[in-house]
Amino acid sequence: MSVLRPVTAAAILAFALGDMAMAQSEPPAPPAPVASQALSIDTPIETLVATPRVKALLDADIPGLTDHPMFDQFKHESLRALAPKFGGAISEKDLAKMQADLAALPLALAAR
Repeated sequence: MSVLRPVTAAAILAFALGDMAMAQSEPPAPPAPVASQALSIDTPIETLVATPRVKALLDADIPGLTDHPMFDQFKHESLRALAPKFGGAISEKDLAKMQADLAALPLALAAR
């Protein structure tokens, strides 16, 4: 019996280490999409323009924003965060219009 205990302990240890190595080598699962999350003026602009219908709304409500030469530098920001940096070019009225248009979207479209 004295030989069996070290062999059993070694087998258990090898099994546990093998599971740990496998767990470390597997890539993490991507986060599940949140279907109930609606788009808003607090959503990053790059997320808004990813859906053609929403990009069209953005282009209609705030013309020239998606064509701006520095778009790539500010696309990760939300409209609410960006507005004060544009020196009044994006007004509270523009933000309210865009928020109303986003709120009117079907939830299935807004969740994409």
